[in-house]
Amino acid sequence: MSIQRTAVIGSGLMGAGIAEVLAKSGLDVIVREINDEASAAGRARIEKSLARAVEKGKLDAQARDEAMGRLRFTTDIGELADRQLVIEAASENEAIKKSIFAELDTVVTDPDAIIASNTSSMPIIRFAQSTSRPERVLGVHFFNPAPVQPLVEIVSSVLTADSVRDSVTEFVAEVLGKNPIQAQDRPGFIVNALLIPYLCSAIRMLEAGFATKEDIDAGMVGGCAHPMGPIKLADMVGLDTCLYAAESIYRETGDPAAKPPVLLSRMVDGGLLGVKSGRGFYEY
Repeated sequence: MSIQRTAVIGSGLMGAGIAEVLAKSGLDVIVREINDEASAAGRARIEKSLARAVEKGKLDAQARDEAMGRLRFTTDIGELADRQLVIEAASENEAIKKSIFAELDTVVTDPDAIIASNTSSMPIIRFAQSTSRPERVLGVHFFNPAPVQPLVEIVSSVLTADSVRDSVTEFVAEVLGKNPIQAQDRPGFIVNALLIPYLCSAIRMLEAGFATKEDIDAGMVGGCAHPMGPIKLADMVGLDTCLYAAESIYRETGDPAAKPPVLLSRMVDGGLLGVKSGRGFYEY
């Protein structure tokens, strides 16, 4: 299957980044949003990201213009009927995602089309069961910022066909130029199963007054050769995303290491989400 016609559901930080990756890879991309204001915001995110790439010499002006020319924004999910690959990148809310998958199942007409989720931790099988083609549903988890980060987790549910998994893995590597790794549909997949308990532990350390955020971060950078400390990394990931992932992992596993710290919940309640909101544990 040669994938050319793609779509992304949602154009927040992750959706916009994924759409940019697809467009720069020469693919036809439709971005579906809930209203015109969200579409305009998503377009602006992509334009800003491409402008930065040109400024840094990673992209020339012609390539930028060609990428933008491959993007189309819509609020009508019916326009996704002919898509061969649809990647859902809506908010981390299981009910919302299930409803999107159910709607896509009725809209996308190609029986060979693949419907994927960019969820960071939610069970893929639950989205697959919202469709009549669970064997063609899987997780394709990009990392933030998607245009820069090379890793993509390919997550198979217990019903995902091996051929679909292999086809998407090849597509991610050869067409998108990313580094795919294959994971099973388990809480947190590979990366977040390891990362989220680590971030929660660092936030609990801060909450308990063991050390300042600066010293916690400096300790892991200087002592463990990490490129970024855990508190700053949580801000970069998005504290709301960290909270949703922790809740999902803890709910399924009961692992106390993944139990969301109260401080993390309060930060999210206060709208302090990290880099995306301009303030989290640090100010940006």
